[in-house]
Amino acid sequence: MPKTSAINRNEKRKALTAKFAVLRAELKATLANPATNDEEFFAAQKKLQKLPRNSSKIRIRNRCSMSGRPRAFIRKFGVSRITFRELALNGKIPGVTKSSW
Repeated sequence: MPKTSAINRNEKRKALTAKFAVLRAELKATLANPATNDEEFFAAQKKLQKLPRNSSKIRIRNRCSMSGRPRAFIRKFGVSRITFRELALNGKIPGVTKSSW
């Protein structure tokens, strides 16, 4: 089980990302628009730099929803490989069976 501080830090990042998502999208749209003049461009760039680093979506770490494990995360199911195997063998994930050939 990972440290609870690491899990809480990731949750804080998710909250910050949700809070600043609209503002960040507007600023990025201004930067991507070729019709913006230089003053608007640099003003948007400055505002984007002032936002907290943890409000960026790229800073969020995928973690297992059950154990909190950060590595070997399976996106489709939202769990780590270890938890996925346990759930699949117990029949808790519908449509997943152990393969044999």
